[in-house]
Amino acid sequence: MRFLYVAPRYHTNQMNIMKGLKEQGHEVCFISHYRAIIEDYSCVEPIVLGYSAIWRFFSFLYTRILGGDVSKAAVAGMKYGFPPIRKLWRIMDDFQPDIVITREKSIYSMCVYKHCVRRGYPCILYNQSPYLSGPEKKDLPHRLVNRFTPKMRMTPVYGVTGHGISVKENDFFIPFVTDPQLAPEQRTYFEGDRINILCVGKYEERKHHLMLAAVAEQLSKVYPLHLTLVGEATTRFQKEYHAKVVDYVKEHHLETIITIKTNVPRKNMDAEYAAADVYVIPSTKEPATVSQLEAMSFSLPVICSDANGAACYVEDGVTGYQFRDCDSEDLQKKLELLLADRQKIREMGAAGYRAAAEKYTFQRYYDGIMEILEKIKND
Repeated sequence: MRFLYVAPRYHTNQMNIMKGLKEQGHEVCFISHYRAIIEDYSCVEPIVLGYSAIWRFFSFLYTRILGGDVSKAAVAGMKYGFPPIRKLWRIMDDFQPDIVITREKSIYSMCVYKHCVRRGYPCILYNQSPYLSGPEKKDLPHRLVNRFTPKMRMTPVYGVTGHGISVKENDFFIPFVTDPQLAPEQRTYFEGDRINILCVGKYEERKHHLMLAAVAEQLSKVYPLHLTLVGEATTRFQKEYHAKVVDYVKEHHLETIITIKTNVPRKNMDAEYAAADVYVIPSTKEPATVSQLEAMSFSLPVICSDANGAACYVEDGVTGYQFRDCDSEDLQKKLELLLADRQKIREMGAAGYRAAAEKYTFQRYYDGIMEILEKIKND
């Protein structure tokens, strides 16, 4: 089959999906709005289509002439920016996809979907809104958006039950995909006779590197530990926050227990996971992250916020712990449960590895896509 993906960028969480499709003999075309700096393109080289000349002019006017926030302009582009339509449709027709998966309810996706309807290409919307969700909004703007975007939706975020929460008829939960990397019996723990903690995330304030550094500082007074922070710092705002993290480590004389790494290539990340004993992702306002699964595939227990969209991948007390969002005291409490019990680290790491190997496989992703495709055909 021919799979066409359209998304703002070719994200790390797509890598194992592309690899699985290629290994099964499918053809893949990936169209992106822009190209990221540290992604791994060894499996699929995306077509960077970008935005139309008109949208680029508006963006230039806002950021360069009016002095607007570059990051806000980028976010606006992902939602409201429109593609060079003729070029987009020409690429789609040249590829002749059997299925199209487009990211987010955006102007870009509306352009993709319009052509899919004209040509009869089956089209699925992919976003990270929870599978379990509240009542659908019925106001005019939402009705218009729903009318001009794909009816079938897939998401890797399960959500939580509650009053008024349900599953919509055309919604499907299709989890992130990972490959088992390092089984518990194949790896060693506690290198240097200490507990090595890993945190991966862009250097942004909401990622809470400073909160984790402060927690590590307190716990290091009782337990032998080392924290490695790995993240991207490419934009001005990321570099400014990165500087704050570096300054904190220097001012508190934490150089011996905290290592800061920046813009590590994706191909080098396996070594970071293999060298760790515990994985912590303390960020807030996190729609979803695939790094939990990556850590589990290396037999690491995971600690994440209970508000993280991908918290559903961490079974509390079994494969790791969930702490109260933005609560440094609860984060410290949950991390200390692992620091005080090295056998628990091994047991939870093994449970995480089994979950990654059994529940979050490419075959489950593929079967889910085929189920949606069958429903589209029947409808």
